[in-house]
Amino acid sequence: MVSLFSRADQRHGGGHARTAVVQYLVSDVSPMLRGHFTDARVRREMVSAAAELSYLSGWMAFDNGEHAVAQHYFTLAVSLAAEADDPPLAGHVLRAMAHQAVDLGHPREAVRLASAAVEGQRYASAAPRERALLGIVHARALAAAGQRRAAATWLVRAEDDLAAADAGDDEPGRVFFFSEASLAHETARALAATGDLAGAQREFRRSVRTRKASTFTRTHAVTLGYLGAVQARRGAIEEACVTWSRALGAMEGIHSARTRRIATDMRSALSPMRGRGVSAVAELDRRAATYLAESA
Repeated sequence: MVSLFSRADQRHGGGHARTAVVQYLVSDVSPMLRGHFTDARVRREMVSAAAELSYLSGWMAFDNGEHAVAQHYFTLAVSLAAEADDPPLAGHVLRAMAHQAVDLGHPREAVRLASAAVEGQRYASAAPRERALLGIVHARALAAAGQRRAAATWLVRAEDDLAAADAGDDEPGRVFFFSEASLAHETARALAATGDLAGAQREFRRSVRTRKASTFTRTHAVTLGYLGAVQARRGAIEEACVTWSRALGAMEGIHSARTRRIATDMRSALSPMRGRGVSAVAELDRRAATYLAESA
């Protein structure tokens, strides 16, 4: 069920089925946790599964802009992971909390959470793919906090960890989404935070090029939105408009605060050109306004 809901989130956004996830957690999973288990191992695995579902509830709330709700479920997930004695899962959730803190503009809190995510067995006992995920978010947090040298170190480490991942690894299903495209996306965001717009553009393009858009539609749309924003900041407005048009096309049917933010920022960036009679700008603005109205 966690896998099913995770794939729905990736395809349609956190606002699509979050209430169904919470209902399943409350009505079906909670009673199981109060049940009897054949042995301690089965109980730990059940608690870990509940922690993953709680994490997913938090992640979907975060994606839908419900940040207080997200923090509630993330905190619950960390507690359950600790009860299950599952350090990599605890690190996975702390990484999500760091991601949220970066996006909300709290870099010091992000560094604190990201540092905790890579501490001890949370990082050391994780599979290579998960270590890469923990490391790249740590790099983003450090970049947001102005710690460029430390961020660069963790960027390289994350690349190395992902390169070490193998299809035969005994890795948890929760990292199914993390690939070269995801690494490139987060690398681009770290580089943008340090002012390296050329590097950010290069990595966003790598992310777009390597992602399976039909499966990871929400993130693909967000990546295109960020790429367009970087192109606009570099003065390539026409190129940005082409990219933003692709982003709006990918957003169709997605319910996500992050895609709504992309559309809002797009309209803001285009606002100085609205009255100049540029048809491409007017059309983009209309499409973005329509998306915002329909996805509210």
